[in-house]
Amino acid sequence: MSLAALRERASEHFLADFGTLASRTPDGIGEGTLVLLGPAEPGFWNHVKAQPEFVDGQPDPLDRWSRRIIDALAVAVGGTAHFPFGEPLHPFFTWAMDTGRAWKSPVHLLVHESAGLMVSYRGAVLLPEVHEPRPRRQSPCTACTDKPCLTACPARALTGHGYDLAACHAYLDTDAGSTNLLRGCAVRRACPISENYGRSEEQSAFHMKQFHK
Repeated sequence: MSLAALRERASEHFLADFGTLASRTPDGIGEGTLVLLGPAEPGFWNHVKAQPEFVDGQPDPLDRWSRRIIDALAVAVGGTAHFPFGEPLHPFFTWAMDTGRAWKSPVHLLVHESAGLMVSYRGAVLLPEVHEPRPRRQSPCTACTDKPCLTACPARALTGHGYDLAACHAYLDTDAGSTNLLRGCAVRRACPISENYGRSEEQSAFHMKQFHK
């Protein structure tokens, strides 16, 4: 019952179940079912930006909100919370792919079945009981014939050959790069699944500002 309870309680905070997997001994977090939580769109950004963390003037408002809410969710359902930021470091990239609901895209970023290249994980809750995972699906990139992500980067900093971080930051410092700062990464926006996800450009601008400090 705790998985259903977690999903219901998480939805009240515009968080959704982005995939589950059985926890393994090497993860060092205990046994059970790990539930990855991501933004439920549309509506997530309007919800979180009205929270106390976004008006108190302190740094990292989204991470602090995530920790407060997901810690509370974990306690409410008898689980433990884990995060993709801070210490200890957790293998969220591997966890995401192990859910069978996210895959490595042609540009090597994670692509999620409903969030596309806009996928992000605000945290995870480890439930003590084991739940049967959903059947694994094939990556949506397999059927994506055009693969616009491979050619979308105006700076050619993110392609199928990898990521040139310096070239990305250099482009964002130009007048042309202001569009990406305001609307978000062109590669992430080019994904057909991302286009239907409903993430606001205001949220993308927030993340770009954090990235390009």
